[in-house]
Amino acid sequence: MTRLIRPYRPEDRAAAKLIYRRAILEGTADVIGEAERIAWAGTPEIDPITEDKLNSQWCWIAEEDGRPTGFMSLCPDGLLDMAFVIPEVMGKGTAAALYDVLLAKARAEGLPRLTVLASDFSRGFLLKWGWQVDSDGMEEFDGYLYHLSHMSLSPV
Repeated sequence: MTRLIRPYRPEDRAAAKLIYRRAILEGTADVIGEAERIAWAGTPEIDPITEDKLNSQWCWIAEEDGRPTGFMSLCPDGLLDMAFVIPEVMGKGTAAALYDVLLAKARAEGLPRLTVLASDFSRGFLLKWGWQVDSDGMEEFDGYLYHLSHMSLSPV
C-alpha cells in the first residue's frame, strides 16, 4: 500500500464528506449510539450554497493507492477542527501520518497552543500524542448529549 499525504483541494469536498460520514457512522459504532451517529454525521448531500470551510483551514488528505482515506484540518488559531479516517484504515497509521503533517505545520506557523473538542473516540488518539484534557463533560448537539473533552497541546 502506498500512502500519500497532500494538501486539500476544492475538488476533494465530496471525498472528505464521505470519509467524515463513514468514520462517524461505521467507525464509532462500538462507542456511540445509532441515533447519535446519524445526527452527528448529517446528510450525505453537499449543500452547494454553503462555503467549504476546509478551504479556509490548513487541511490535508490521505490517499492510499490513489484513494482518499482520511483528512485532518487545522484552523489558523490552532483549533484542530476535523480529523477523520475511513474504518478500513483505522489503527493502521493513516491518522498518525496526517497528524505528523498537521503538527509540523503548527510548529512552522509558531502556534503556541493547539486546541480541540474531542469525542471519546478521538480522545485516546490525542492522549497518546501528549494532548491534555482541560475539561470534559456532556455537551448537546442536535438534541443529543455527547461526552466531549476540551483538550490542548503546546506544539513546541
